[in-house]
Amino acid sequence: MTGSELLAAGLLDAALGDPHRWPHPVRLMGRCITWCDHESRKICRSATSLRLAGICLALVLPTMTFVLATVVIEEAQQFSGWLGSALSILLASMTLAARDLWDHVRAVDGPLQAGNLSAARRAVAMIVGRDTEGLSESEVARATIETVAESTSDGVVAPLLCLAIGGAPLALAYKAINTLDSMIGHRDTRYADFGWASARLDDVVNWIPARVAAVVLILGAGVMRRQLEPVRRGWRVLRRDGGKHPSPNSGRSEAAMAGILGVRLGGTNYYDGIPQDRPILGLEGRPIEPGDIEAAAQVMVIASALAVLLAIGVRWLL
Repeated sequence: MTGSELLAAGLLDAALGDPHRWPHPVRLMGRCITWCDHESRKICRSATSLRLAGICLALVLPTMTFVLATVVIEEAQQFSGWLGSALSILLASMTLAARDLWDHVRAVDGPLQAGNLSAARRAVAMIVGRDTEGLSESEVARATIETVAESTSDGVVAPLLCLAIGGAPLALAYKAINTLDSMIGHRDTRYADFGWASARLDDVVNWIPARVAAVVLILGAGVMRRQLEPVRRGWRVLRRDGGKHPSPNSGRSEAAMAGILGVRLGGTNYYDGIPQDRPILGLEGRPIEPGDIEAAAQVMVIASALAVLLAIGVRWLL
């Protein structure tokens, strides 16, 4: 994938996002994962067999996605060079989530600013896995900001780096890994074994992107604010608190965002009624306010633009 194609994919995502009436590879991946989950449980009767089935799924789905995307793009190029390029750009744009993330965040922020807490809870439930029914305004804002920070990594920076290195096929393979983790990579009774490999693989492939995302968020804050103080705060909190999160990756961008905004992130989340404590990131920061959502979204947009430029630079070097 050329630098100009990569830029075109970024612009296409910014313009269209994820039209829900269009067919999308990630939705197809989701149906495949659901089917494999259902069918595996008919055959596998022990924890060991479920883990082996999960390992196979974690390896086969990304591999087949990569192979299929490669074949489709190459066949299109054989038919017509411009068709192959257009298809590559279209598929690449489908791996990016900056515009979709922006739209979801605005869907939360609008009702919250209008004082419609119930609508804000319904909107935030579309982008987080935690229980949302009893969230306060501040907790809705925290959930949204944490999602913005984490999704900058796995929805923007990671796919862009994959596009720079291996084009649309590698980025789609990454999305398969990320979708596996989001659907079955949970530490609960149902998925502790079947989703084990998916969760571990996602940790590995996101190790570098998570740290790159934290840096571009900090740089994006510097560009937006035209001040060094958010950069200094973001870097300080990232270095001190980035490793405190249970996930080896999620805490990096969240800590950076906490420092950038000068707020506290983390705390107790509920999943199916079960509390899970997260370490406080940015302990010296102030409590979160609904207005912080807008600032976080703006930082994400600028960071996404910087990430596109970074990916083009990586592509040029390769």
